[in-house]
Amino acid sequence: MPIKIPNDLPAVKTLADENIFVMTEKRAITQDIRPLKILLLNLMPTKIATETQFTRLLGNSPLQVELELIHTMSHKAKNVSEDHLLAFYKTFDEIKENYYDGLIITGAPVEHLEFEDVEYWKELCDIMEWSKTHAHSTLHICWGAQAGLYYHYGIKKHALSEKLFGVFPHTVEYRKSILFRGFDDVFMVPQSRHTTINREDIEKVDRLEILASSEECGVYAVRSKGGRQIFITGHSEYDAETLKNEYVRDVGLGKPISIPKNYFPNDDPSQPPRVSWRAHANLLFSNWLNYFVYQTTPYDISSVAKESKK
Repeated sequence: MPIKIPNDLPAVKTLADENIFVMTEKRAITQDIRPLKILLLNLMPTKIATETQFTRLLGNSPLQVELELIHTMSHKAKNVSEDHLLAFYKTFDEIKENYYDGLIITGAPVEHLEFEDVEYWKELCDIMEWSKTHAHSTLHICWGAQAGLYYHYGIKKHALSEKLFGVFPHTVEYRKSILFRGFDDVFMVPQSRHTTINREDIEKVDRLEILASSEECGVYAVRSKGGRQIFITGHSEYDAETLKNEYVRDVGLGKPISIPKNYFPNDDPSQPPRVSWRAHANLLFSNWLNYFVYQTTPYDISSVAKESKK
């Protein structure tokens, strides 16, 4: 089934060229079906690239998905036009009375700041609190995962001695986890971060379960009991060129940056990157949509509010 997105969103042409079935709003109104309503809070400065990455993964599923985009009002985006935001994005105030089958909170390049020093922290806290009663399952990505673990459970992030940068092997710890159903024993995940979450801090919280990890990267996937909150520390959504673009950008800015591990053939940046994570990225999002959203969400989505009282 297709993913339903706004008619003129730039992702439409990109995904159509990749043979991913996209249904625009105009066509969707002719169908009598209740699609899964997914809300994407896009905190990344590269809004168009990020929305395309997530749309690509959400669209590779047999389920019909209706995607809405929101951005924070307390931070003015510098890398996307105001026209794009006005055309395709809403604010929290505009959607806070709605209910959603799923919410995705992206990463953000603000790791060097304490959470409370992030310009939009108060607004993000309001959204995370709202998600308890208005989203059936929330998927937190990278910095979004760190922010969620801190807000909901008081778990702090810690600075790494050097940037974790590249594509790394990971393993599933909890083999019965349906989030990782169909995964190989070892799977690759892109990582790009300066901070981490300590395993022992997560293990102290009875309501949390560690699902997957990496010897080099630490904890990768955590879920709350029941699966209404999922925290992913890596960037499975990255496309082939994302790490390359980050590397070229930092080299151009004169920042200390290593060649991303396990990415360029023979560690040669002049060669096209080798994609080794795409299949598992698609499976991760398909499993989330199927098992944590579709199969357990109420048909009357407004009854999500009652779930928080259970």
